[in-house]
Amino acid sequence: MPEWLYEAGIGEARAALIEDGRILEARIEPDGAGLRVGAILPARLIEITTKGREGRVTLDDGSEATLYPLPPGITQGARLTVRIVREGIPEAGRPKRPRATPSDDAPAPAPDLLARITATGHPVRTLRAHESDALEQAGWSEVLEEAMTGEIAFPGGALRMTPTPAMTLFDVDGTGPLEALACLAATAVAEAILRHDIGGSIGIDFPTIVGKGPRQAVAAAIDHALPLPFERTAVNGFGFLQIVRPRTHASLPERLRAAPAAARMRALLRQIERTPPPVLARHRVSARLLAVLAAHPTWVEELSRRTGVAPIFELETIHGQD
Repeated sequence: MPEWLYEAGIGEARAALIEDGRILEARIEPDGAGLRVGAILPARLIEITTKGREGRVTLDDGSEATLYPLPPGITQGARLTVRIVREGIPEAGRPKRPRATPSDDAPAPAPDLLARITATGHPVRTLRAHESDALEQAGWSEVLEEAMTGEIAFPGGALRMTPTPAMTLFDVDGTGPLEALACLAATAVAEAILRHDIGGSIGIDFPTIVGKGPRQAVAAAIDHALPLPFERTAVNGFGFLQIVRPRTHASLPERLRAAPAAARMRALLRQIERTPPPVLARHRVSARLLAVLAAHPTWVEELSRRTGVAPIFELETIHGQD
């Protein structure tokens, strides 16, 4: 039976749905990530962007959200209560604002990651730093590397996953008979979509497959491996198939790539926290990671509290990657 593993990490909460020693779904919720789906908040309409349809609201914390639909007869400057139905999506140059809808309910906070995974009905096991690393044993670092690089291996081939403002693209590469390769890739893509929590438009560039029957077999592999809800096209003559899934938040690759140095620093803090005693006090890191720590001093304080050692982070003398 699948089981959620949960950690209240430094700078982030993290969880993974595990079955037979494999990660089926991975989730990370950074601290201070902004408005979450399900939050019910007081707001003020500051602009009507599309008359009678859409507007822009400001929340009490100063953040903004797109409001749709507009309540009938509402005027600019009016107060109202809204529910967040889509979180902000990081995009280079023009991040998408959170999306809200009018609500008659009383203000209430959004469920956090632990509450959301608990609501799935699967058992939840909270991990402790002094225990064996069940997340790592299931492939946690490999999933993070997939999210950061987009490189995903599967039997007989490889996928390249690329988030773009329009859609997340998967390019298929491999050897052997094309129909068999495409069917294996279809299953691998479906598993990656779930593992990395990808919603919205998704495009898959399969090898060009000749014949209606083989193309239908590839589409059927998607249907078998990817649970509803989703919609898809057929595989066209050029080997392209498009999937559309509900999109209420950023995918794991989008979250990590939006602030890669911070993501790598949080992963390093996890590694240090889990180091058996004696824990080293001095750690050499890149300038970018030092800048992340300077912006988040509470992370170092929390690491000291958890390990009992006051850590010192210094600039590495040999240039490294962050």
